[in-house]
Amino acid sequence: MTGTSRERDLGLEMAAALRYASAWRGKRVVIKYGGRAMAGDEYGSLIDDIVLLRSAGMRPMLVHGGGAEITKTLEVMGMEPRFVDGLRVTDAATMRVVEMVLGGSVNKRLVGMIQRAGGRAVGLTGKDGDLLRVRPHPRSDELGFVGEIEKVDTSLLDQLTNSGYVPVIGSLGVGPGGETYNINADTAAAALAAEVAAEKLLLLTDVRGISENGRFRSRLTPAQAEELIDSGVVSAGMVPKVRACLSALEAGVTSAHILAASEPHGLLVELFTQGGIGTMIKETATPGVT
Repeated sequence: MTGTSRERDLGLEMAAALRYASAWRGKRVVIKYGGRAMAGDEYGSLIDDIVLLRSAGMRPMLVHGGGAEITKTLEVMGMEPRFVDGLRVTDAATMRVVEMVLGGSVNKRLVGMIQRAGGRAVGLTGKDGDLLRVRPHPRSDELGFVGEIEKVDTSLLDQLTNSGYVPVIGSLGVGPGGETYNINADTAAAALAAEVAAEKLLLLTDVRGISENGRFRSRLTPAQAEELIDSGVVSAGMVPKVRACLSALEAGVTSAHILAASEPHGLLVELFTQGGIGTMIKETATPGVT
């Protein structure tokens, strides 16, 4: 029986994807999920994609935030969420809630979903194994327990990934005196991607990627991304994401991607198809599978 042109094209696409996937066996990818993207109930295909990557021999690591759930929990407890220039003010009482959410409810929910999908996952935060050592933010007098990453120790992650687990990492760090600090999840993901020599950093968010004057930008060089920040095209919450991508690239990560978490199997499409689905930032941003 002769297949249709569409079937033949599909077969060629699948063959190309499988060849590409086989070349990725043993490679590390760091995926960040958080912010408003976590506000919906859109975990399904993301979790399935992560489990599929692991079963194909890749080594995905999931970093998460949980700002919306932190805010909701604070309000339920009668505490007022406060922000300064977009950064959460994290006094001692707020820090206890942040740790409860990032190290508890959100983290364990993601771990459970990966395991129900057939994967094996271990939940931890940057405190475990001294994974993320931080120093107080320069504005700690205003912000409280908000930290900046000073040192990354990935020995625990290496043990987990070598044993077939998907690490699920809440964006907390440990301070010089053993204190818990809240850290930006995009920054944490970039630092981890750099330290584990990841091939790709993928930031999943609630928008498709980066647009300029109504035109979607599927490929950018670091210089082009900097220009979009300087011109104000990239603004507000997208700035720290692009900065995190640039930091990872500077440290040796091959490419960084910003894409919508809500796209069905968007993670696989971005990784294994020619056009992708989000915005890729790479030193040479010509189209094609990279």
